[in-house]
Amino acid sequence: MNTIQVLDVRVIEPRLKHPTIFETFDGLEPGESFVILNDHDPKPLFYQFLAERPDQFNWEYLEQGPEEWQVRIGKNAAGEKTVGEIAASDHRKALVFKKLGIDFCCGGKKSLDEAIKEKGLSKEEVEAELEKASATDVGDFDVFNKLEADELIRHIESTHHQFIREISPQINEILNKVVRVHGDSHPELIDIRNYWVELSDELTSHMFKEEQVLFPYIKELAIANRNNGAIAPPHFGSVKNPVAVMEEEHEAASSFLTKIRELTNDYTPPEYACNSFRMTFGLLKDFEEDLINHVHLENNILFPKALEMEKRFFP
Repeated sequence: MNTIQVLDVRVIEPRLKHPTIFETFDGLEPGESFVILNDHDPKPLFYQFLAERPDQFNWEYLEQGPEEWQVRIGKNAAGEKTVGEIAASDHRKALVFKKLGIDFCCGGKKSLDEAIKEKGLSKEEVEAELEKASATDVGDFDVFNKLEADELIRHIESTHHQFIREISPQINEILNKVVRVHGDSHPELIDIRNYWVELSDELTSHMFKEEQVLFPYIKELAIANRNNGAIAPPHFGSVKNPVAVMEEEHEAASSFLTKIRELTNDYTPPEYACNSFRMTFGLLKDFEEDLINHVHLENNILFPKALEMEKRFFP
């Protein structure tokens, strides 16, 4: 029987700790593992593994302080990871499982191959969906600076507004479930849900006003500007007025998310949290990240374009 390697990182120079751990991990064969000893919770290392070795590792606490922490880090063999582990490590893939009807909660101990066969799905199609979910849009905002205002609006509506409409019901459903199951032991979840309901209602109204009032006028400005045409003054006096309202509502949405982020400890679930608990926090984090990009495109790119164009027609 092979003896598992133990790496005592307490005796390693701080700047070399993580490189040494990754070097040790990369030297493993699939299915092998090693144990690290530390004097504090190596949680930052866990997130670095999620970022740099996604789906390649498994992580198990053997001892959790207060003086010594032991974690077994293993390299996954092909097909070894369970659907529960995949869902817990990447909530985007959990959404794929939910869409395909693969149970990652009660049935989370099954391997991916077993779950695929049980549902009668195509392995190639499932793997393609998971690969697509892993893709990350880096968001090159320089590209958006070069777009015409009406083109940028089409992007905002088809990407960010659509994202909100698709993900909000998913957050509602799973957040209600988590509150129902864990609300008594985690009363902060009730506050999180209350803030989320207010935020969701606010954004529904906000997007309606943009799509029915502000955006149509900006599109008219863009078309008239491009074609050297004319445009009638808007009923709201100037684009400055609805822009000011939208920016104020962006601030309100941001304040709700700040409260949610504080209550979730920066979207960090408890160590013992179930997959649904972890997925809820992951979805809320994704929601905030998307809204940050969304508001940036409007406040810093679209609205200044609109204000500048309007000056040409109504100096």
